[in-house]
Amino acid sequence: MTGGAVARVEPLAGGSLSDVLLVVGEDGRKFVAKQSPSAAGEAAMLDAIRDTGVPAPEVIGWRDNWLVIAYVENDGARGAAWSDVGACLARLHRARGESYGWPADSAFGSVEICNRPAESWRDFWAERRLLCHAPHIPDDLAARVERVAGNLARWIPDAPPPALLHGDLWGGNILVRQGRLAALIDPACYYGDAEVDLAMLTLLGTPASAFWDSYGDLAAGWDERRAVYQLWPALVHLRLFGEGYRPMVTRLLDRLDRADSGRSSRSSPPDG
Repeated sequence: MTGGAVARVEPLAGGSLSDVLLVVGEDGRKFVAKQSPSAAGEAAMLDAIRDTGVPAPEVIGWRDNWLVIAYVENDGARGAAWSDVGACLARLHRARGESYGWPADSAFGSVEICNRPAESWRDFWAERRLLCHAPHIPDDLAARVERVAGNLARWIPDAPPPALLHGDLWGGNILVRQGRLAALIDPACYYGDAEVDLAMLTLLGTPASAFWDSYGDLAAGWDERRAVYQLWPALVHLRLFGEGYRPMVTRLLDRLDRADSGRSSRSSPPDG
């Protein structure tokens, strides 16, 4: 798939859920070979990101469970690049789908991710992102997650613009170079509320103020909705990596309980 002889192959630092290899051709060109449960599906996601004008690795090809993409040079200095990251993410989110979801399902390791399209965003989030975890987590947490899923009308709109999401946006999937975004990698794309990506990005880190200035204004109530959207990746981490992530899940559920009790007399957010 690289179009030439291979000089060497070596492990490349990457995610904890798949094997990632650096492939160097005899002509000096570099590629990344990644083991993926759906190589063709991930290739389509990278192409969708690139089609918006946002940087993502060029897809070289795929075969069986292996995806080969161009290697992206990066320097890891995100501090100087946050403004460009914010502008690029805003551009990504301006791409729209016809409904919520994606044409194909995906997975994080052993955790299957259902992307079956839905007309209602609340239904999509309740069924595809929250309730799907209940059979796989401790009963006490499952009961609390079910309460949140049954009460989403208090938290999130039913018809936000179906923005193109990266789907797994954390610092490790943002490559930068010389103060610019070099590429978004390892996508788990689908169409949904743009705030999902922002919630994920702030679950495991804190973007600089330049990111927010460049991304643009957020709708009122974003900080309250964030915990609902952060609950999904927290549940995925709990299932993949075990009890060490229980405190994260509990903290988010506690936050929602406190906020819910403090706003019990307020009306539901408007549809859309």
